[in-house]
Amino acid sequence: MCRTELRDLWEGRIASFRASGQRAPVWCDEHSVNIHTLRYWLQKTSTSHKSEPRSPVKWLSVEVAEGGGGQPMSEGKIAICIGDARVEVEPGCNLVFLREVVQTLATLC
Repeated sequence: MCRTELRDLWEGRIASFRASGQRAPVWCDEHSVNIHTLRYWLQKTSTSHKSEPRSPVKWLSVEVAEGGGGQPMSEGKIAICIGDARVEVEPGCNLVFLREVVQTLATLC
């Protein structure tokens, strides 16, 4: 039995278990299923359904201006301008935080 068939089999069993309204030990006894195996598949299928597809990537255009667009910048920094907002970024910055700032500005500006 291939992985897909096995997964389909267990998704069917889990649907049957949930529809029965029975407690896991009772359902397992009636269907000759090992309770630890049922719990494994319950956990395995619930985590795979929780992971939703990521939203599509949105790219921002970047323009490089000589001299930083008339505003002085320290060496090694870059400036990100979104609408009227300007964010200066240094090497080694917290990229998770930067992403959140850019996403917020992109929705507001």
